[in-house]
Amino acid sequence: MSAEDKKKLEFELRGKAWKVYWLLLKRGCPMSVREVQRALHFSSPSVAQHHLDRLCDLGLVQKQSVGGSYLLTSKVKIGVLRHFVKLGRLLFPRYFFYAIFSTTFYIAYLATLMQSFTRENLFITIFGAVVSAIFWYEALRVWRLKPY
Repeated sequence: MSAEDKKKLEFELRGKAWKVYWLLLKRGCPMSVREVQRALHFSSPSVAQHHLDRLCDLGLVQKQSVGGSYLLTSKVKIGVLRHFVKLGRLLFPRYFFYAIFSTTFYIAYLATLMQSFTRENLFITIFGAVVSAIFWYEALRVWRLKPY
């Protein structure tokens, strides 16, 4: 997908359509119009239908011939989705894994390797705390950007 196509898609995929796309991505299974309406607390099924049709027009969703459910057919990494990783049905900010990794090694260092209080250990302690705090801050910041 070209940069221009991504810009156009990012422009088209906003608001409630973005929430519907996010829901279908997160669930990973076909959903009916009513299921989408209930999950996103839309005022009526026609609102959900409209946004599902928009996603179909964009080529991201396909309506199944049997049952009339909608299935995500194309996954795009635009907007805030660039910062998320999908594991099963869960979406995590990429920074979440960095934060866990850095915090784990920081705690392991404090618990096992730091035996005396020297200047080097003070530097490593402060540096490890700052790095972990930055990764946790970024993970929470990106988490708050998700549509719902």
